[in-house]
Amino acid sequence: MKLSLKVSLKGRALKYLAAREHSRLELQRKLAPHAESPEQVDAALDELEARGLLSAERFAESMVHRKAARFGSARIQAELAQHRLPSDIAQAVVRTLRDTELARAHALWVRRYGEVAQEPHDRAKQMRFLTARGFSSDVVRRVIRGEGSDACDSEGPDTGPDGASGDGAP
Repeated sequence: MKLSLKVSLKGRALKYLAAREHSRLELQRKLAPHAESPEQVDAALDELEARGLLSAERFAESMVHRKAARFGSARIQAELAQHRLPSDIAQAVVRTLRDTELARAHALWVRRYGEVAQEPHDRAKQMRFLTARGFSSDVVRRVIRGEGSDACDSEGPDTGPDGASGDGAP
């Protein structure tokens, strides 16, 4: 006799949510192959939302927490848009990111390069790196000029474990 374990849609969704927060769109895509109809998936997701187990706000905060140190607000905003989150949630999260964009860009630049480029082609390379990560052109220019170290000094979260800003200053 062979035992067949058929996991319910809610069980699968809870397994996915236990690993990390997911958007409704992600869960729809992951659960669709296991459902008999799209309405079945929607009903399961509606129940999870009603019980507070699926939340667009938590997903947006989780994504920002995972990606903020490596990417700029434009890139994160684009990723949030791909998940079709409500615009008010995405805008609120991106607004908080813009407040720290200079400090985050400078911290990433310090980890990657650490010193102001002297040659134009090196400066261009550093600018392309930060721009590809989704930082605004104004922030990129300021970081490449070496202006971002003041932002990192004034903001506590981007300092190292010993309180140093990472710019070599005592």
